[in-house]
Amino acid sequence: MNRRRDAGALSRVNSLLNPPIQAQPTMHDIGTVALLAGGTLTALAAAAHLACIVVGAPAYRFMGAGERMARAAEAGRSAPAWITLAIASILFLWSAYAFSGAGVIGRLPLTEIALPVIGCIYLARALGFPLLKAAFPDNSDTFWRLSSGICLVLGLLYLAGVATR
Repeated sequence: MNRRRDAGALSRVNSLLNPPIQAQPTMHDIGTVALLAGGTLTALAAAAHLACIVVGAPAYRFMGAGERMARAAEAGRSAPAWITLAIASILFLWSAYAFSGAGVIGRLPLTEIALPVIGCIYLARALGFPLLKAAFPDNSDTFWRLSSGICLVLGLLYLAGVATR
């Protein structure tokens, strides 16, 4: 009788320590592909922001960040670099969440919540640019059109990744 009880207890402990393996996403899964694309493009956007810090004022001008940011960078002020570093950090974090959702890296906390929230933030940024434009008058029209288009694509990729997984 003790052997049966010990075997049952051992089985329960084993199942707790070694939970059943859940199916991993495959590269053929449309949701995985969408999240990989979204994560890669987000990481590239983060890298472009870091390039602005390294290159300085010409990069801020090229990216359409506005003359005020470019002049501040030329003057050696730290605010443009800190603002840009904060944006790049957020973008790298979002990229990591996309890669986590795609199964490329380990599961990050709250991935199931973070991915749709990130997708919605991207869509809000894409669609809300007419309201934001007034708050940042130095940013060029090209900046607003291009960055809003990119945010639209990224938001759709993140949400498609969540919806089809």
